[in-house]
Amino acid sequence: MRSNIHVFGSVEETVQQLAAKMYALALNDDSEYFHLAISGGSTPLKWFKHLSAQYASLMPWSRFKVFWVDERCVPPDDSESNYGMARHHLLRHVGIPEDQVYRIRGEYDPYSEADRYASLLQENLPAKNGSPLFDLIVLGMGDDGHTASVFPGQIHLFDSEKLCEVAAHPETGQKRITLTGKAINNAHNVVFLVTGGQKAPVLNQIIDDNKQDLPASLVSPDHGVLEWYLDASAAKNLKSIKN
Repeated sequence: MRSNIHVFGSVEETVQQLAAKMYALALNDDSEYFHLAISGGSTPLKWFKHLSAQYASLMPWSRFKVFWVDERCVPPDDSESNYGMARHHLLRHVGIPEDQVYRIRGEYDPYSEADRYASLLQENLPAKNGSPLFDLIVLGMGDDGHTASVFPGQIHLFDSEKLCEVAAHPETGQKRITLTGKAINNAHNVVFLVTGGQKAPVLNQIIDDNKQDLPASLVSPDHGVLEWYLDASAAKNLKSIKN
């Protein structure tokens, strides 16, 4: 685990290094398409802006197929839409063909949409171990230890035999559609992008204490690589990088 933790001095440097990581993975991938799943949130927003500013003409975008880790059950033009944020700050600035962008339809019935999206994954991704195979999944993590849209107390969703499940935010009750561990842990590369001092205590519980009741602690690719891209504020409590 220790060799897969990367700590950088600022949020800006963290997203820059993640962009460079994705660029290297895409360039070294010799398949027809590079399959990427992205998340929403304030830190991915900074990553999207950096990619659109610095990699619009560098990244082999025409080879990308883009999917979502999770989505709130809102229309695509809603301010809370993960797809809407990615489209506004990244997708419309780079050359990914429209038919290679696979959004979760948050405006649809969530249970029907979860099933539809699971079928879409199976139809548009290569398979390994009987499950769809992503080249790269970029995850965020909440200060409660949630990842994707699986929150503490909802571990059964992560452990589901389905590829997609419907979750509910524990405070607002807002419905969300999320990938499960079956999809996430089958990827070639999974990267957590985590910044900010408010995340430091839960990172300590996950990385140092291996606390298994937090959803983010269950991310462990079966045959792939897990990496953590952290800024110094998020990593400040980690004993494993101080020894």
